[in-house]
Amino acid sequence: MHRPYNFSAGPAALPTEVLQQAAAEMLDWHGTGLGVMEMSHRSSAFGEILDHAQSTLRRLLAVPDDVHILFVQGGGLGENAAVPLNLSRGGAVDVVVSGAWSAKSAQEAARYADVAIAASSKNSGYCAMPDPASWRIRPDAAYVHVCSNETIHGVELADWPDLAALGSAAPLVVDCSSHILSRPMDWSRIGLAFAGAQKNIGPAGLTLVFVKDSLLGRALPICPQVWNYTELAAQQSMVNTPPTYAIYMAGLVFDWIERQGGVPAMQAAAQERAALLYDYLDASDFYENRVAPGSRSLMNVPFFLKDESRNADFLAQAQSRGLLQLKGHKSVGGMRASIYNAMPLAGVQALVDFLRDFERGQ
Repeated sequence: MHRPYNFSAGPAALPTEVLQQAAAEMLDWHGTGLGVMEMSHRSSAFGEILDHAQSTLRRLLAVPDDVHILFVQGGGLGENAAVPLNLSRGGAVDVVVSGAWSAKSAQEAARYADVAIAASSKNSGYCAMPDPASWRIRPDAAYVHVCSNETIHGVELADWPDLAALGSAAPLVVDCSSHILSRPMDWSRIGLAFAGAQKNIGPAGLTLVFVKDSLLGRALPICPQVWNYTELAAQQSMVNTPPTYAIYMAGLVFDWIERQGGVPAMQAAAQERAALLYDYLDASDFYENRVAPGSRSLMNVPFFLKDESRNADFLAQAQSRGLLQLKGHKSVGGMRASIYNAMPLAGVQALVDFLRDFERGQ
């Protein structure tokens, strides 16, 4: 069955075979007579689903034993509050502002901590990631927050910064929501990472948190129990009822990634998709991408028609060709193609073919 190519930034496309497996198991998971949405989260059947998802994810990302994997709710915005509630101790928090999402992180953390901007690319329109060498980190910072891939502005941190080499003992906190599982994680440089599932993993409603054991036990007294990492780690993410079906779907996606060859295969495919699209945009006088080449996201590619009066016509024709959700974020305008792990190379080729045809028919 041919389906349209969905370039939505999130909730995003899922692999077709994952959706087919979920459909086949909708009424009866592995002979239990129950669908996953009907299961008690305390049942042995769901315990098997949870354990499988966690162990597969740990294997895919080579997560060390001293890093807890938590399955929570609340999304990235929820973690913008949960992280300072758990790690700041009400003290200094430094944030690298590289786009809309890290700006929201700084604003939310300021409710609970003394926030300073370690670096910002706002004045340049968030067209590049601030060079880690320029980050101003305070000696007493409880942690340094960075969004490693800005979904709206299409900028990505090319490498995991080594804060120790920058003279800081603070742990690095990473919001990797929109590129998790598209590249390896360097856990030697990361103290905590979090990611909403709705980009590269599964349906909305599930958030992943990876937190080193050494960072537990720091929560402020006002931290809600449901977001307290120490409580969540002790109770295997079941302080309350977790998002059971979203965890099940995530597990199916983890299995799919493993069958494709794991994270290295996802990274190679992402590089190939992105190169195809960026190369066409760079060669065109009709479109433009404004992100500095060294900061370009492999997942989210914003671009603009130089004649923006053609935007509505562009989107209508794209939809008629089965190319969906290409409208840029309302705060930025233009277009955006989100090309996550589930997007096949054929989908990007179809987009490039349309870009060429639309340009020729101008």
